[in-house]
Amino acid sequence: MISVDEALSHLFDLVTQLEPETVPLIEAAGRVLARDVTARRDQPPFSASAMDGYAVSGDEADLHAQFKVIGESAAGHRFEGRVKPGQAVRIFTGAPLPEGATHVVIQEDVERRGDLITIMNEQTGASNIRPLGTDFRAGDAIQAPRRLSPSDIALMASMNIDLVQVARKPKVALISTGDELVMPGEEPGPDQIIASNTFGLHAMLAGLGAAPRLLPIARDTRESLETTFALASDADLIVTIGGASVGDHDLVGDVAGEMGMDRAFYKVAMRPGKPLMAGRMGDAVMVGLPGNPVSAMVCGRVFLTPMINAMLGLGAQRSEERMAILAHDLPANGPREHYQRAHIDGDKITVFSRQDSSLLSILSKANALAISAPSAPAQSAGTSIRYIPI
Repeated sequence: MISVDEALSHLFDLVTQLEPETVPLIEAAGRVLARDVTARRDQPPFSASAMDGYAVSGDEADLHAQFKVIGESAAGHRFEGRVKPGQAVRIFTGAPLPEGATHVVIQEDVERRGDLITIMNEQTGASNIRPLGTDFRAGDAIQAPRRLSPSDIALMASMNIDLVQVARKPKVALISTGDELVMPGEEPGPDQIIASNTFGLHAMLAGLGAAPRLLPIARDTRESLETTFALASDADLIVTIGGASVGDHDLVGDVAGEMGMDRAFYKVAMRPGKPLMAGRMGDAVMVGLPGNPVSAMVCGRVFLTPMINAMLGLGAQRSEERMAILAHDLPANGPREHYQRAHIDGDKITVFSRQDSSLLSILSKANALAISAPSAPAQSAGTSIRYIPI
C-alpha cells in the first residue's frame, strides 16, 4: 500500500491541464479563467457624480453662496456646455460631470428658488465626484487562473468583455459495477440495492466544474464491462465504483488491463478507501474507487477533487485542510490515515462515533472529514485536529 500523498503524486502525474475554450461571458460563471482578460476602457469612463445635487466650481462652494442653474446632466445625457463662475448644473448620480465643475453640492444642502440655488450647509469633506478610472483603467487585468465568481462576471462586463477563455470542462465517465445494483426509481430484487455512488459523485464533480455523465451499470461479466468501457472512449477521466478489489467477482482491474490500462498503483493506506486503483487507459485517466458508498464519496473528495482542479489549471495540490479543536476525546488511530465523518460548529469539531463505510446517513450529517494520521495516539478534548470541509 502507498500513502495518500504518494497516491496523489501519482494521480497528478497522470492528469494533464486541459486546453482552453472560448465561451460567452453569460456562460462563464463558475468556470476557471484560462487566460488573463484586460479591460478595454476606463471605469468610470468620465468623472461622474456620486450623488444627486448641483455641479459647481469647488472654489465657490461656500456657505450661503448663490448660483444660477443653467442646465441638467443625467445618466446617459451629459450637459454639453461649461460651468462658469456663479453657475450650477443640476446633476444626478452617475451623470458625467460638466466641464468647469469640481464639486457636487448634494441636494439636501441646497435651497432652490426658480433657477437660483443657495448653499445652506457648510461644504466639508468629499467632493461627491467619482474620478475617471477610479474603479479600473483600460489595460488593467483579471489574472488567470481563477474560478469566476458572480462579482468577476460583473467586473468583466463593465470592462466590456463579451467572450472569455476558460478551461474546458473535464469529461468524466462514471461507471457503477455490480449485479446487485439497480437505478433509483427501479424496483430492486430481494438481493439488490440502489446505485447511489455515481449520483453523489456526479453532483460533486459537476460542482467542481467538470462535465460528468453516468454510464449504464456494468454487470459482473467481462462482456458488460468491456461494453461500458467502450462508451467512455471520449472521456478525460473514467471513474469506476466497485469491482476493484480482489474478490472472484471483482473484474474491473483485469478487464481494464486487458483493454490497455497502464496501472500506476493499487491500494492506499487510508480508511475508508483502501482498494483504490489508478492508471491510464488510452487517452483517459482511470480511477477505480471502492464500492462502499462512503468510501467512494470520501475518495472523491480526497482524490478526484484535486485531480479535477489540476485539469482545470488550478494547481496540483491536496484539498484544502483546516484546523479545529476536538470537542471530545478521540481514540488512537490504526496504521492507515483515517478520514472520519465529523461536524464543525464554530471552531469545535465533533467526530461521529459511527464510522462504518456503508452509512451514507452519517455522511449526510457531516460537514467535515477529520483526519487522523497513521498510528496517531489518542487525542484529548481541546487538542487540534486537521480536517477537510465537505
